[in-house]
Amino acid sequence: MPLRANRFGLSVALSTPFTEERAIDLPRLVAHGLQSLVDGCNSLTVFGTTGEGATLGLNERNRALGALVGAGVDPKTQLVVGIAASSVEDAIAQGRAGLMLGCPSFLLAPPFYFKNPGDEGLFDWFAAVLTGLGPKASNVILYHIPQVTSVGLSVALIDRLKKAFPAQVKGVKDSSGSWENTEALLKQHADLHILIGDERLLAKGMNLGASGTICGLANIAPDLMQAPVNGIEEPQVAAMIEIVLPYAVTAAVKALVGHRRNDPVAWSRMRAPLRSLGEAECRKIFAAIDSIRAKRAA
Repeated sequence: MPLRANRFGLSVALSTPFTEERAIDLPRLVAHGLQSLVDGCNSLTVFGTTGEGATLGLNERNRALGALVGAGVDPKTQLVVGIAASSVEDAIAQGRAGLMLGCPSFLLAPPFYFKNPGDEGLFDWFAAVLTGLGPKASNVILYHIPQVTSVGLSVALIDRLKKAFPAQVKGVKDSSGSWENTEALLKQHADLHILIGDERLLAKGMNLGASGTICGLANIAPDLMQAPVNGIEEPQVAAMIEIVLPYAVTAAVKALVGHRRNDPVAWSRMRAPLRSLGEAECRKIFAAIDSIRAKRAA
């Protein structure tokens, strides 16, 4: 099966650096974002899981978005704004922070505080948020990551939402890690951009009609991600993921960004309640990733 023509491509789930006081480190954020685009990412997804988005307040989100757009990131084509809130009002406010800068693209997570709300309750919540955001939010990606939110998005719910809001709901990010779920989405929602969060499944998915990925590995190995996003298996991608998975993944990715940028102290900082990897853990994971890189260069 040929790759689909109108692909979403590769979006980095951008890590968020913090100062010693745990404010967003805007210069480092901007530098990392711009370099990610230079390194082959098609867009930046900010305030997602890897970006510790659920810990970030509205004012600091506004400042970060302003810094990125002010530095030249095109809000119309190079930016996806993550929304992580349980109240409809907060979710709309987070989205409007992007809309005010001309960004139409959002990664919309479900209301994660309330467990097992059922499809009816979830439909009502998403409908209220989408209505509040309005038609300028014209590229909304529904975020399925039940291992984090404990709130999954069923294939039937996605069908109902895309039919009720066809001008807004344009994709699904499947970060479940379940090929069965990804395959069901590809079969039943081929009209949407199906984005695969588990990098190990990406090449397989692309060859069945997936549209791309929003992924954490693009923070540290955007070069390796070029093959799978074009439907070509890259064994080193799976090898890197297997190294990262035993650890707290967001902390591990962040530590590896610091290793890659030769800036380990600044990039080690996490926003509470998340914690950084320990020194011994960092040494172990750095050595393993460096070994993979060395084999690739050989």
